[in-house]
Amino acid sequence: MATFQYIAKDSSGQERRGTVEAGDRSGAIAAIRAQGLMPTALGEIKGGGGGGAAAKKSAPAKKAAPAKAPKKGNIDIKIKLPKFLRGRVKAKDLTSFTRQLATLVNAGLPLMRCIEVLKKQKMAPAMADCLDGISENIAGGGTFSDALTAYPKIFDNLYVNMVKAGEAGGVLEVVLNRLAEFAEKAQKIKNKVKGAMIYPSVVLFAAIGITAFLLITVIPKFQQVFNDILGGASLPAITEFVMGISEFVQHNGLQIFAGVVALVVIYKIFGKTPFGAYQLDRLRIHIPVIGTLVRRTAISQFTRTLGTLLSSGVPILQALVIVRDTTGNRVVRKAIQTVHDAVKEGESMTDPLASSGVFPPMVVSMVQVGEETGALPDMLTRIANTYDDEVDNAVAGMTAAIEPALIIFLAVVVGTIVIAMFLPMIKIISQVSGAAG
Repeated sequence: MATFQYIAKDSSGQERRGTVEAGDRSGAIAAIRAQGLMPTALGEIKGGGGGGAAAKKSAPAKKAAPAKAPKKGNIDIKIKLPKFLRGRVKAKDLTSFTRQLATLVNAGLPLMRCIEVLKKQKMAPAMADCLDGISENIAGGGTFSDALTAYPKIFDNLYVNMVKAGEAGGVLEVVLNRLAEFAEKAQKIKNKVKGAMIYPSVVLFAAIGITAFLLITVIPKFQQVFNDILGGASLPAITEFVMGISEFVQHNGLQIFAGVVALVVIYKIFGKTPFGAYQLDRLRIHIPVIGTLVRRTAISQFTRTLGTLLSSGVPILQALVIVRDTTGNRVVRKAIQTVHDAVKEGESMTDPLASSGVFPPMVVSMVQVGEETGALPDMLTRIANTYDDEVDNAVAGMTAAIEPALIIFLAVVVGTIVIAMFLPMIKIISQVSGAAG
């Protein structure tokens, strides 16, 4: 027997740590699940138990890489890098792997053969290392879902539990296709939001750069000219105001930079506290323009994830825990936890959804209809599709509102500086014309 150390989550989502003795990795996972826990990480404690043969069998993936060590002198670096980078697999790479695996399984190939085919393709080192471990685990008698639990940074609870449900129901290819579609839609929304923010960000940085250049470089030269020609005569109020800002920036540049850095640090520290993180997430939901996008994105993710899990056969309480843990916004997470607690007590999802203040009446009504008709997964997917369109509209609306606002801001700043510098020039020209006359 070997001793395994594990990290798992209970039905309420709390993290549990402990050790368990088993003949191999699959037996350890089964023992952990028998305790009502969901394993997220599992590793053998070397020398922690008997059964040397079992210990060798339980960790063939970790022994495979060192076997090639004699070939190169710098092999130590090559071994450490995959472990350091393990989990750093791009979303599009994982989506591509899932889609290809679904196609191969659907074609009737055995799972081991499918993985061997995929291993021959060019992919990220972390993903190749992961597939080596998965194939070794399956060859040792483990299931596909059990093998995935060894890589929690690549395959999250959503992925693992859907695969487990697909294996239990004999519809693995269907579940893999659903996972690929889910990942593709999530990535599509993420790309749209990122794309919508590129142009406003460029304009904002341009405005800051141009303003700083004018205040630090251009305005001091004009100020020197005005002092030489006008001899200290009074200047227009707007000119005095702009020159005052220019002098402040020149003399307090380091303080301004330090202040900005301090604000960023305070924001980061505040955001790491439970209270601060919750308040910032609350602000993100209610802030004008951006808040609408954040709220709709959260609702779309919640309904699509929950609908996908339920349609794949995952029990609703377990599905709610998974959805809660994969939700980035803490306000939404708290609302989902309230729904989970209500369902656990045998109540409906409708009342806690309505009282949360996060989900609009339309969503609550459709969930209620889904519960009453027994078609909740279908209804959740329809809500997600509707809110995907709403997210598209919100992105378009946000872009339409931010772009002209930033352009106007840039025009007002630069225009104010230009006017402030040209008003004294008009006075100088008038003096010169009067003297010439």
